[in-house]
Amino acid sequence: MLHYPTPQPLMTREGIAFTVRVDALDRECLITEEALLELSRLKAVDTPHASMMEVFHAFEATINGVARRLVFAKVPGSPLRLGTNTFLSPPHTH
Repeated sequence: MLHYPTPQPLMTREGIAFTVRVDALDRECLITEEALLELSRLKAVDTPHASMMEVFHAFEATINGVARRLVFAKVPGSPLRLGTNTFLSPPHTH
């Protein structure tokens, strides 16, 4: 079986473009700058001097995991867009 490397994350005007592989298929994704800022805020990480790429790499495992679950759930979009709401927990109901 041949293994092809996935492309490296790339800074864009909207955020960070990256690729996840699910079931041997690559899916292009984009996490917005606002979502990166929200993710760092939710995780209580001080990032005033960090670049967006540094924030992406700090949370890459979480971002990739969320993106892979969205791909597996067949969420549409090309690229698959991860925005601020992607990382907010739904309200808990009792």
